[in-house]
Amino acid sequence: MDVVFLSRLQFAAATMFHFLFVPLTLGLSVLVAYMETKYVRTGDETYLRMTKFWGKLFLINFAIGVVTGITLEFQFGTNWSRYSEFVGDIFGSLLAIEATAAFFLESTLIGVWVFGWNRLSKRAHAIVMWLVAAAGNISAIWILTANGWMQHPVGYTIRNGRAELTDFSAVVFNKFSILEFFHMLPAAFILAAFFVMGISAYHLLKKQHVDLFTRSFKMALVFGLIFSIFIVIEGDMHGVHVTKTQPAKLAAMEAHWETTTRAPIHLFAIPDEENERNIIEIGTLPGLLSLLGYHDFDAEVKGLKDFPKDERPPVLITLIAFRGMVGLGTLFPLLMIIGLFKRNRLTESPLYLRVMLYAIPLPYIAIQLGWVLAEVGRQPWIVYGIMKTSDAASPIAVSQVFTSLIAFILVYGLLGAVAFYLIIKNARKGPE
Repeated sequence: MDVVFLSRLQFAAATMFHFLFVPLTLGLSVLVAYMETKYVRTGDETYLRMTKFWGKLFLINFAIGVVTGITLEFQFGTNWSRYSEFVGDIFGSLLAIEATAAFFLESTLIGVWVFGWNRLSKRAHAIVMWLVAAAGNISAIWILTANGWMQHPVGYTIRNGRAELTDFSAVVFNKFSILEFFHMLPAAFILAAFFVMGISAYHLLKKQHVDLFTRSFKMALVFGLIFSIFIVIEGDMHGVHVTKTQPAKLAAMEAHWETTTRAPIHLFAIPDEENERNIIEIGTLPGLLSLLGYHDFDAEVKGLKDFPKDERPPVLITLIAFRGMVGLGTLFPLLMIIGLFKRNRLTESPLYLRVMLYAIPLPYIAIQLGWVLAEVGRQPWIVYGIMKTSDAASPIAVSQVFTSLIAFILVYGLLGAVAFYLIIKNARKGPE
């Protein structure tokens, strides 16, 4: 094990753990804001109880997300100093804007929301929650803009051995970043919908607070249905852009080795990267990879063999991540459509409620797979086409990174145990 591998492992562990909390914060903030708005408009106390119940779960989730996010960013200075030195002019400015213009605003507004009950008017208090939701999602814009630049760098020049910003608007309106945002945000909303529907299903199965959780379930159902359909459409657009900007990733996503027209997709494949072939190919569907990448059955798709070996992403991991993400992304709208037909007789549909209860982890898995696809599929580049990951790590001892990796695992493990204990405890307890 070398410094680069351990640094990558540490950053992956920290990022994936942090991202157990970020999507729920983004999606649940919008749902809580809508619930409180319904209370303000109708005066119905049930919506107030809904707001406070789901708001408590939101706050627990947000608190752990903040702690894990702050420590995550320190790694750019400790483990990836060469990367920070090379792209700090661009990447650093985006993170600074995210922190000062969005994160601090969101944190302040959350304090106002928590302590503003009975101090603000009902309407003002609801507006604060909408501002919390807006600030959180604006924060996501800047983070995804930074990541999108790493995936497809634009608006820069290499001067004195560093990437220097030349066109801020090109970075902000980078098509890759925009598509990434409109893929990630709906994914977060779907996760929040499943979270609310699953916990609501738990209480409906026990015939507890039936009216409140029926309303919660229906609200999340509509929310999730809209965005589960939207993400399928956006995912197709994203796939076409990846084909244009990262053709090696597309080839790895389907273990496609030979450049060919009418490139096929295999329903099941096991790649052999050493010998540049697939050991097993089952269920060949001619032309579908060409259609996925170019919207043309007869388009030519470049194979992995046409890329230098040291510029190919790990094929097996990329393939599994892509298949898993797409499979789950196809399942979500189907579950939502079934729920649409059962929405008026939920208590009479125990099997469906059990399915939705046990489905809570599925959007978490889908989002993690999506990030594995995005980041592993970009390798060996940390900034696509201009800086390799192997050149980005800090010149530090292996023992230092190994020690910090173990510390991260222990501390994050403890934080995770506390967070999930509190969320599960309060979710089972139900509203006051």
